Amino acid sequence: MASSALPETLALQRIYHWERQAPDKTVFTQPMGGGVVREWTWKQAVEEVRRMAAYLMGLGLPAGSRIALLAKNSAHWMMADWAIWMAGHVSVPLYPTLAANSVRQILEHSESRLLFVGKLDLWHSMKSGVPEGLPLIALPLAPPVDGARSWDDILARTPPLADSPVRDADELCSLIYTSGTTGTPKGVMHSFGTFAWSISSGLKRVPLDSSGRMLSYLPLAHVAERMLVEHGLLATGMQAFFAESLDTFVSDIQRARPTVFFSVPRLWVKFQQGVQAKLPPAKMALLLKLPVIGGIVRKKVLSGLGLDQVQFAAGGAAPMPPALLHWYRSLGLDIVEVYGMTENCGLSHSTLRGKPRPGSVGTTYDGVSCRIEAGSGEIQMKGDCLMLGYYKNPEVTAATFTADGWLKTGDKGTVDAEGNLTITGRVKDLFKTGKGKYVAPAPIENRLSTHPAIEACCVTGANLGQPLALLMLNPEATAKAASAGGRSALEASLAEHLDAVNAQLDPHEQLDCLVITAEPWSVDNEILTPTMKVKRNRIEDLFARNYDRWVGTGKKVVWI
Repeated sequence: MASSALPETLALQRIYHWERQAPDKTVFTQPMGGGVVREWTWKQAVEEVRRMAAYLMGLGLPAGSRIALLAKNSAHWMMADWAIWMAGHVSVPLYPTLAANSVRQILEHSESRLLFVGKLDLWHSMKSGVPEGLPLIALPLAPPVDGARSWDDILARTPPLADSPVRDADELCSLIYTSGTTGTPKGVMHSFGTFAWSISSGLKRVPLDSSGRMLSYLPLAHVAERMLVEHGLLATGMQAFFAESLDTFVSDIQRARPTVFFSVPRLWVKFQQGVQAKLPPAKMALLLKLPVIGGIVRKKVLSGLGLDQVQFAAGGAAPMPPALLHWYRSLGLDIVEVYGMTENCGLSHSTLRGKPRPGSVGTTYDGVSCRIEAGSGEIQMKGDCLMLGYYKNPEVTAATFTADGWLKTGDKGTVDAEGNLTITGRVKDLFKTGKGKYVAPAPIENRLSTHPAIEACCVTGANLGQPLALLMLNPEATAKAASAGGRSALEASLAEHLDAVNAQLDPHEQLDCLVITAEPWSVDNEILTPTMKVKRNRIEDLFARNYDRWVGTGKKVVWI
């Protein structure tokens, strides 16, 4: 444990701290459906945790048993996590969008002894992945779960745990399974000390304190939400609000009025598109230039988005287009770009507020070191945020670290004179065209994704004369393309965008065509990971046999 990760900063110690110091302060705000919104104080929340922890301890499981969580975000998700720790066990969160086979793979690989099932949209298609005989506990808001005991029933029958057990910094806290972009998900092992050190370092850049508010809506199974919301809450005592559904998201965020807001670029784009649908860009740009009216417009737009109280806005998981960053800056919202991965607790780099560096992910957090491997250009990093390793996979663990202990991120990048890191692609994503030239797809995909109609894309074409790109359009563009006129206009716009992107590329990188797929890319058809990243291998399996035929049409835009 690093010297900055003192015992009192560990998760369980923070729970007991807020229970003692702020028992009547509201910690959770949770929509319960039907317009009902429930709140918990620290005293109320920790009492539920203590009752569930006592029940888990009464099961007689060996210390350090893995207990899984399969649910969308909720107050009870966090309380279940805390109860698992308090009972002496290790939590294993699963994405709430996984296919049944992935659910089974993770539950069996982790050797989970019990499963909490909570709020889910797809339980009917997921439940076949639960191993026969695995004990189940249904959280409030869960769908009907056959054979499960209910959270409320257990609490009603179980006295709260009187003791306040703690866990050492080097004890295993959680297995966070990677989203499977490059193959089978791997169980990343993080300790209580890893989380404590990482949140301590991260909060030196993120202005969270006990008056802070955050909306939890990105999956808590992902390291970013787990760190920023759950461990940020434990570190600062802030208030966490939860989203009810996509349909209620606007009212959910307006209820929370978050002071810190993190999202992926896709949602930042959707916010922008929603504003532009009501206020055309040219008109807005003109209004923002007017001294008094400009301020009123900025406040009205941010208030409508529920972001008028945001002191710290961040984007991550994919590059933020510079034009998008500029648009938000014109509204007075400076979006920080962050970079991290499950293996380093999400703590690696970020840009600084007030110092935009479009195209860069900024500088390292305090205590984190970064270097670029001379031969491959790979980004390697080191710090007390690094994982203990991959669960039951010592060979892959060893291959992921250098001989001197640096994490191999698998990303390629460059560092400028100020220490700002720019990510240029993936080490293993390079492919060679039929002309013997290597192509790095990620930078090309970043350029393509700036078109408002493109939801996701994948540049591919190993052994072809030139690469090509497969696209999934967003729902608005798909609806427009349903009519002949809309499709014609959209096709012309995409062809023009292709020309503009190709003009920025070296000759061997230029794309032959854009291929628009009819079927949406999703987690269900295994084209996307639960974090909405494209599985390149899956794209190859589904479409590679058609590449020559599509290129042979001679069209810039091919619909399939």
